Amino acid sequence: EVTLLEPSSDGSWNALVKPLKKIRDGETIDFNSGLRAKLVSRRGGIANLAFNLEGEDFDQALQQAGAMPLPPYIAAKRPADARDFEDYQSIWACRLGAVAAPTASLHFDAELIERLRKAGIGFSYVTLHVGAGTFLPVKVENLSDHRMHSERGEITAAAAHEINETRRAGGRIIPVGTTSLRLIESAADKSGQLSQWSGATDIFIMPGYRFRIADALITNFHLPRSTLLMLVSALMGRKRIRDIYDYAIAREYRFFSYGDASLLLPDGETRRH
Repeated sequence: EVTLLEPSSDGSWNALVKPLKKIRDGETIDFNSGLRAKLVSRRGGIANLAFNLEGEDFDQALQQAGAMPLPPYIAAKRPADARDFEDYQSIWACRLGAVAAPTASLHFDAELIERLRKAGIGFSYVTLHVGAGTFLPVKVENLSDHRMHSERGEITAAAAHEINETRRAGGRIIPVGTTSLRLIESAADKSGQLSQWSGATDIFIMPGYRFRIADALITNFHLPRSTLLMLVSALMGRKRIRDIYDYAIAREYRFFSYGDASLLLPDGETRRH
């Protein structure tokens, strides 16, 4: 099983390969559709693969040979199928690069977006390519020892201007999903102002973090001991998050990628601390 993570500047790809220990450097992996990859090197459990195709030929072969990468708790119950290319895809998706869908966005469709626009709610669009590190559990006792994998993102000058103007007018900034929140928090200066931004972020938001720009959050319900659960605890406070999750469990809300969404509205004291 090969999960492509991100391209390198030389055209090769960093990837998760299972089982990596059974493949030697220089060996070739053959896929369907004439696609082949040579294992160039490995580092920290990440393989670097050189493919025999590039450009549109690579994209087409990958589409034919590959499947939608589903979270382990879904893949363990059933294989990926053609429906996942539509169901497990954000309505805003337009650029290749993420290893998983930003699942909070799966709740939005064209009809809902139009209703929100008519209600006076605006949308600004940013890009963060979700990386595998987002979903890795925290295995250290001291949270400051946990290291996030970096993820690539971009905020255009137009999007930064829209968000800044919304704040100046007294509006609230509500990211759809933890990926959007992490990106704008990475790019904002200490006063909460955004400017055009492109690069990589490894920001780890945990209790004690002081938010610069996000006023609230739309997100799904997350796995225990995950960095995502720590992020929402930072926004809402540990006790409120425990109460929210107890409420959701008691009423059998659906958790994780294909689960229910929540609108998290912190009080001012929680947001400051």
